[in-house]
Amino acid sequence: MDDSAKDWLAAELQETLDEDVEIELEDAVLSEEIRRIYRSHHPDQMDRKLYFTELLRLQSELIRLQDWVSHHKEKVVVIFEGRDSAGKGGAIKRITQRLNPRVARVVALPAPSDREKTQWYFQRYVPHLPAGGEIVLFDRSWYNRAGVERVMGFASEDQVEQFFQDVPEFERMLVRSGIRLVKYWFSVTDEEQQMRFLMRIHDPLKQWKLSPMDLQSRVRWEAYTKAKEEMFERTNIPEAPWYIVPGNDKKRARLNCMSHLLDQIPYEDVPHDPISLPERVFNPDYERDVLPRELYVPQRY
Repeated sequence: MDDSAKDWLAAELQETLDEDVEIELEDAVLSEEIRRIYRSHHPDQMDRKLYFTELLRLQSELIRLQDWVSHHKEKVVVIFEGRDSAGKGGAIKRITQRLNPRVARVVALPAPSDREKTQWYFQRYVPHLPAGGEIVLFDRSWYNRAGVERVMGFASEDQVEQFFQDVPEFERMLVRSGIRLVKYWFSVTDEEQQMRFLMRIHDPLKQWKLSPMDLQSRVRWEAYTKAKEEMFERTNIPEAPWYIVPGNDKKRARLNCMSHLLDQIPYEDVPHDPISLPERVFNPDYERDVLPRELYVPQRY
């Protein structure tokens, strides 16, 4: 790594550390008791500087992956499933943080409409699949049928059985079409999920993350476990295997997931045209108009 790259990394690291301070300030709204309990359950915290150094290194590799996907018109789908509060959203956020949203996009579909409920089950997901040169990350996916829909009674056992019969061939079709399909399951222990739910309850900035479905996942922990085990057994196919990400340590889970994702795709450097800043054109006859003051955002800080 040359000196200019080291200087860039140092600057980026400092900026990201500043962002982390903001996150720490958000956590300050938690009661001291909740914070004390949480820290006592996580004594082996990853060194902050090491975490951000590795995060930035992996994010720079993801940019190389993005350029390769775009250059070769590759198609990539990454599925994120798992327990509520297991860290899927945090991992997705760090993966896409520095990527071009025109290349890498996140799909998080709401509950199906009355019309969509009458469609072929996979139909609502197909329009979101990538074209050449795109990466799509599904924050929950068609596997809703094997999980929340089954456990909460939104799908009948016949519909679930039909799903299990259809999904292996559906995913084989995707792979045969040239899509690179990677499936992650974020796992978290019963005790850790309970702690994270309690933190969300006591944090007004995160209460929105607790939906009625999330709360029911606590009540139906064992039902979700049984559903997950059958899902693995019947959908872990060679063309699209499952990969489990232990999520009790959020920082390590993010880094491990990002590193593993990079290992799944044989990307390499692609040619880039040199970039130079053109000279600005000055028109001596142009005079800039003075805009009304009410158009400006008030300068309060």
